[in-house]
Amino acid sequence: MSNAGPTFTPKYISFDCYGTLTRFRMSEMARDFFADRIPAKVMDAMCRDFSAYRFDEVLGDWKPYREVIRGAVRRTAKKYGVEYREEDADSIYATVPTWGPHPDVPGGLSKICDKIPLVILSNAMNDQIHHNVALLGATFHRVYTAESAQAYKPRMQAFEYMFDQLGCGPEDMMHVSSSFRYDQNTATDLGFGCRVFVGRGHEPSNANYRDIEIPHIGCLPAVVGL
Repeated sequence: MSNAGPTFTPKYISFDCYGTLTRFRMSEMARDFFADRIPAKVMDAMCRDFSAYRFDEVLGDWKPYREVIRGAVRRTAKKYGVEYREEDADSIYATVPTWGPHPDVPGGLSKICDKIPLVILSNAMNDQIHHNVALLGATFHRVYTAESAQAYKPRMQAFEYMFDQLGCGPEDMMHVSSSFRYDQNTATDLGFGCRVFVGRGHEPSNANYRDIEIPHIGCLPAVVGL
């Protein structure tokens, strides 16, 4: 049973980065790269498949994120019977560090970061993530990556690495994410003190795997009484 509620003050608030804080542009870029090979009428389906393949690519043993993207682009191209271009995948990978935050993020985080330590747990490489974090407009206590954990979310190993580094159990933490399949399902299994779902619109809400739902990060200070 979660102890989440209006009086819950976590020792740390952990965040998913890409999608939750940073505006995730993976499908947007895939649309551009596949525009000359895939008809517009199936582009939405292609983006859904590309997303599903990325998820599948991170479920096994850790590998560099560049290989995750290459594998997902290759499998998407194969499904649609079109040419796979490795330079497309590498271009997507190279662009990730330039992505900035959702507009609501800096204002929301800046009201919290000097009161409660903020932590990022991201499916990223060490040489990617810090460029994105620098654009978020807030100070983070720690930033942890899949590369350091040698595991991608949703695997428990990624979260367990964060707990070990912080010296803190999940029951004392709040986890904030806009993804159930990458974050909130595992956060539920691990017993986080509070799970906050950010309704960015790329995944439907599921009351079984969240304690609180907010439309954007600007609402998060109120969740922790700030």
